[in-house]
Amino acid sequence: MTQATPSPTPALDEKEAWPALIALCIGFFMILVDTTIVSVATPAIIEDLHAGVNDVVWVTSAYLLAYAVPVLITGRLGDRFGPKRLYLTGLTVFTLASLWCGLTAPSPR
Repeated sequence: MTQATPSPTPALDEKEAWPALIALCIGFFMILVDTTIVSVATPAIIEDLHAGVNDVVWVTSAYLLAYAVPVLITGRLGDRFGPKRLYLTGLTVFTLASLWCGLTAPSPR
């Protein structure tokens, strides 16, 4: 009985690795920007909506849940549609939604 030896996964060429690294850095940057926006908005939410700290904690928790829950299904979607396509689609939707939220805020007087 012979056993098939698994072939090693070929390493990425340096030219192929840079676009992947840049894409991951952009995604991480967008997550940090969005999280910072939620943190910075906390005092304004408390003041403008006359909310308590507990209420704002719930808003922040809901935001984190809305961010974390889709992570559960992205592995399967990545298998079905391809990880690159799924990542770029998600990054585009996330960036456009963040831009839309930023543009809907009233301008300071």
